Amino acid sequence: MSLKSNDVFNGFKKFILKGNVVDMAVGVVVGVAFSNVVTALVKDLITPLIGAFGGTPDFSGIYFTINNSKFMVGDFINAIVSFLTISATIYFAVVLPTNKLMEKMNAKKTVTPTEKTCPECLSSIPAKAKKCKFCGSRV
Repeated sequence: MSLKSNDVFNGFKKFILKGNVVDMAVGVVVGVAFSNVVTALVKDLITPLIGAFGGTPDFSGIYFTINNSKFMVGDFINAIVSFLTISATIYFAVVLPTNKLMEKMNAKKTVTPTEKTCPECLSSIPAKAKKCKFCGSRV
């Protein structure tokens, strides 16, 4: 079976122009840009603030050796500390305020229904009615 280059191009064009692919690409680009902002915030503001109170959080010198192989445990600890700091910063500075804002925006007054359905004749009757005005059954 032979594919023409035009068929391949049309299939690729359909794939790229799907909404999900474009949305995902935009999300990745925005995510990378946001990651750079958060990394700079942690590196330039939060880490020096931690260093001002508790000393510089640098564990890169911690290692152990087995058969002349160096295991840099300190770099791994630095990565974990960095991850936890970035995660906490994102949660408290972005996720929590965004969730609260969305709750306020989506908060709607609960609307009490003014009508209900009679279980016997399925007619609409006032919500406070105790008896159906159409079939006479108690509701």
